[in-house]
Amino acid sequence: MLLTITTTHFPATELGYLLHKHPDRCQSFALSFGKAHIFYPEASIERCTAALLLDVDPVKLVRGRGARLEQYVSDRPYVASSFLSVAIAQVFSTALGGRCKDLPELAQTPIPLVAKLSVLPCRGGEEFLRQLFEPLGYNVSAAGHTLDEKFPDWGQSKYFTVELQHTLPLSDLLSHLYVLIPVLDDDKHYWVGDEEIEKLLRHGEGWLTTHPAREQITRRYLKRQQRLTRLALTQLVEEDNTDLDSVEESHAKEEAAVEKPISLNQQRLDAVIAALKQSNARRVIDLGCGQGNLLKTLLKDGFFEQITGVDVSYRALEVAQERLDRLRLPRNQWERVQLIQGALTYQDKRFSGYDAATVIEVIEHLDLPRLGAFERVLFEFAQPKTVVVTTPNIEYNIKFENLPVGKLRHQDHRFEWTRSQFQNWANQVAESFGYTVEFQSIGTEDSEVGSPTQMGVFRR
Repeated sequence: MLLTITTTHFPATELGYLLHKHPDRCQSFALSFGKAHIFYPEASIERCTAALLLDVDPVKLVRGRGARLEQYVSDRPYVASSFLSVAIAQVFSTALGGRCKDLPELAQTPIPLVAKLSVLPCRGGEEFLRQLFEPLGYNVSAAGHTLDEKFPDWGQSKYFTVELQHTLPLSDLLSHLYVLIPVLDDDKHYWVGDEEIEKLLRHGEGWLTTHPAREQITRRYLKRQQRLTRLALTQLVEEDNTDLDSVEESHAKEEAAVEKPISLNQQRLDAVIAALKQSNARRVIDLGCGQGNLLKTLLKDGFFEQITGVDVSYRALEVAQERLDRLRLPRNQWERVQLIQGALTYQDKRFSGYDAATVIEVIEHLDLPRLGAFERVLFEFAQPKTVVVTTPNIEYNIKFENLPVGKLRHQDHRFEWTRSQFQNWANQVAESFGYTVEFQSIGTEDSEVGSPTQMGVFRR
């Protein structure tokens, strides 16, 4: 079984540091079920490929266990399965853990990566394969194999040659492979007990909680054991809903208190509505809608025909629904609005088909390494004709008397940009994805530090 990982990050040979395996060596590692061999088919500063060749000994697997003939004749030596996950965890343990002694910053840096699995069993077919990897931002290429080339009437097999392309930290790629390969195979070669829950939660940290197929992933990973599946899903739901919602609500109130003296929230909403109408955008999706401030305004305006709010927080969506319910609109008006739960860094078909997307005070809540995934989800996959993005202008923070020096407006903000930083980011995004962008100030503009909020309107 062969797995290759290729990068064009410059210099590409730094992949050897990340994997803790020197490109000039061929290394072999003894495993309980066979051997793993690591080598580099190509290693230049422009392009580097690391290969993991897994040699599974089928006789060694069943010797002394009263095995039957069919246990000796199987696909296990030739396909990606839980054997490969174990090999990744053992021979790439440092990289899987996101550690690199020589280049610690690179271990957390998104780099272009292409993983190729020579033969991957997909129980559920190509559609299920895409359901697992595309929400994580991967470009998926899959070539199916017939059961027998001499007998094409027998149809397709469950096996695919798969190529996964993405820009992300290497540890994320390895974590995704570690969890999802046995999920696609829908089997494991070892006993699954309570300790598997801890493995799933550890390697699924940061992505599994909000994955659209998290229940299927959990069920298959735990070999469909109902007790283990319930325990794991309970912990995932608790992780998703916990105190994060109440903390977020508290932090949002703090930010609102900072901005209230200048009525900034209303000025933001007015500017966004004006930009949408100028673009003649009648079908609007509000990404990161929170508790529905913009949705209420859109719903009360008959100009907008279809309105969708998206947020990762179930609690925020519940509050948004409660606020919308209090509008007491005619029954036929409710058909214009819907609320859906979703993560903005995972590709989601439900985000497509809109005239415009609004991203109001949202990007600053994303970790910078995840911003690239968000860009692709919105500008490459969803592709609305208009995108309206607002974000705080950190230069203006000195004007808020009730905001301590050096403190961001919201405790959950991962960053706040200056005007030049925001414009540099927006111009780069527009150029990369075929948009133009115009900038607008929101709020009273100071001659030295600008306005409190900055807005970019992307159009294609």
